[in-house]
Amino acid sequence: MGLKLRPLPPYFLYPLLFLFTIWITFWIDKAFQLNLDQYGVYPHKYKGLKGILFSPFLHADLKHIFNNSIPLFVLTSFLFYHYKSVAWKILFFGWLLTGLGTWILGRESYHIGISGINYMLISFLFFSGIIIGYYRLVAVSLIIVFLYGGLIWYMFPIVDRISWEGHLSGFISGMILSFFYSHKLKEKYGNKNFVKIYPEDEEFLNHFDENGNFIESIEENSEKEKTLNS
Repeated sequence: MGLKLRPLPPYFLYPLLFLFTIWITFWIDKAFQLNLDQYGVYPHKYKGLKGILFSPFLHADLKHIFNNSIPLFVLTSFLFYHYKSVAWKILFFGWLLTGLGTWILGRESYHIGISGINYMLISFLFFSGIIIGYYRLVAVSLIIVFLYGGLIWYMFPIVDRISWEGHLSGFISGMILSFFYSHKLKEKYGNKNFVKIYPEDEEFLNHFDENGNFIESIEENSEKEKTLNS
């Protein structure tokens, strides 16, 4: 009886497809010397608008694409696992907003690479978790800070060859999308608590009056509440 292979779950499949697409594009570009950089975002020129769609697929060299690949896989996996109901919308609108922001803010040079999308995802995942407040999503926010908090410096012009404008545009785009979609996502989690209160915790909390004073006897606390409320 042969082994039956199960299909990959979407939160692994889609990130792998993204990686495959940018790597195959990179290989074709370099192998056939197509000079696809000309399809990147070129700010303030109408011809540069096509880069909004194409620039995330283009990378300058092996180091460039490798540095973007691991964050792309991790971040899109988080997105499709924790925010699957809006994941495609986030990618679509985030893609457009990041590219448009780069076109508006950028220096007059070709801007290429998917790092702007990575910054958009970092921003969306961080702010959404904080706004929604559900403990699993807050944990994702904290993981994002731990893994990629140091990247915030690359949203500023500290290295000439890096498109800090693309990073900044991505970060702002993710923030905007998080505020827009988080309020809708909040309905999904309803009144789920950030921290679960267990019965023994409730009993312990009953030993404190409304002013935060500790009272040994719960009955004494109840009598005091009656007195205060009469």
